Amino acid sequence: MIVTTPVLTDTHCHIDAYDNPVAVLDGAHAAGVHVIAVTEDPGKYRLLRTRLGRRDGVDVALGFHPLRAGSASPHDLARFLRLLPQATWIGEIGLDFSRTGVATRKQQLRVFEAILADPQLRTHPVTVHSRGAERETITRLAQAQVPAILHWYTGPLAAVDDALSAGLWFSINPAMTRSKKGEALLQRLPPERILLETDGPYARCGNRPVTPADLRGTVEYLARQWGMSANEARGVIVRGQGNFWSQTSAHLQLDEGSKGSICDASSTP
Repeated sequence: MIVTTPVLTDTHCHIDAYDNPVAVLDGAHAAGVHVIAVTEDPGKYRLLRTRLGRRDGVDVALGFHPLRAGSASPHDLARFLRLLPQATWIGEIGLDFSRTGVATRKQQLRVFEAILADPQLRTHPVTVHSRGAERETITRLAQAQVPAILHWYTGPLAAVDDALSAGLWFSINPAMTRSKKGEALLQRLPPERILLETDGPYARCGNRPVTPADLRGTVEYLARQWGMSANEARGVIVRGQGNFWSQTSAHLQLDEGSKGSICDASSTP
């Protein structure tokens, strides 16, 4: 009998920012990790899709990073919305009201709200940036009923329950397991609402960038926190991945049903 190990998913990885993206993807494949390659704008999305082609083990996500929104033109936003139907994943999108991004708060809100207003977004898995704007991000995602993952959440723990009530998920990376904020967040989260990410190469593992292959260590860390074996923890995460994907599928079925009714009676870094 052949026993296969369930595939883990790195839900947030800047694969185009590594020195050798192909080598990183080869390592991910060997470690049994599927990679979601987030992008920061529609132009980078198209370039990365062309570069990777139909390579197995990776999906390129259509992104519009909030720090890009300050210089965005109406054409850039229109291009994002035009590409949205062909994307399998959306990310990185969101808000950033940290000292780095607060000056473009209004522009970010305009772009984020326009993306959330597109009903097609609800049929895609989405990975979301929320630094310094956690409550605003959670409120808008809840209002839009978008199945989303809060990537590298560092906001107030008091807002975590609101996010969980809104049906949102949280992705954990190796760097978070070594921080007090990350540990405190894990104490608040039910295991079944945790997914994995690297945010590589920006997150670090010692003196080197984190890679998707490092998520095996994150699973082992979570196993210790949850008081179970690594195989059991992997099973919890894989089931969580399936439950998250099913949310987007449910929205797709609902939207297709709505479109059918209309026809009978007579759409994001």
